[in-house]
Amino acid sequence: MSIRDWPAAERPREKLLARGASALSDAELLAIFLRTGVAGQSAVDLARHLLGDFGSLRTLLEADLGSFSQRLGLGPAKFAQLQAVLEMARRHLAERLRRDGTLESPQAVRDYLKARLRHEPHEVFACLFLDAKHRVLAFEVLFQGSIDGASVYPRQVVKRALAHNAAAAILTHNHPSGVAEPSQADRLLTQRLKEALALVDVRVLDHFIVGDGEPLSLAEYGWL
Repeated sequence: MSIRDWPAAERPREKLLARGASALSDAELLAIFLRTGVAGQSAVDLARHLLGDFGSLRTLLEADLGSFSQRLGLGPAKFAQLQAVLEMARRHLAERLRRDGTLESPQAVRDYLKARLRHEPHEVFACLFLDAKHRVLAFEVLFQGSIDGASVYPRQVVKRALAHNAAAAILTHNHPSGVAEPSQADRLLTQRLKEALALVDVRVLDHFIVGDGEPLSLAEYGWL
């Protein structure tokens, strides 16, 4: 049966318009993105099949072009559309940080860092640079490493902080394993960077580790 033959309240698009996007399942959201199904499968059926094939919505969203395009009903055009949607979401979160002015919402920071770093297959170290009122000046990825770690050089972090005339910084890196628990090396690096940045009057406000789930804040655990 075609989706057009379903009761209006059960059609993904009409359901979204009536009840909001949060009311839809992963398969229904994906079906709206797909727009059409394939022979013998509605868009929702195809979406369910794809989610089962990939294992989860996140795995599908983070698939590379080759893996994505091999699946039935997908291809380079759909991949390009999906990447555009994901990038718009990241830019929306970045604008939200800037629009909110001072960083009064830790959740806004967490949401942005998840969107930027959680999909990275290798370890990445980045900084949010802030002014004296804790307004966002810039976000920069400064180092990229192997899946086991990244070499982070305090001198380069200080150099970029001075370039932005930053008064404060939030450090962040991802754990591709998905486990956000900080290692001893993470805690030592945080202390080294805090001391180096203090020499040029830049305060380190926090260090977030991005894994699966919510990013872990070293400041909240008293490790900063």
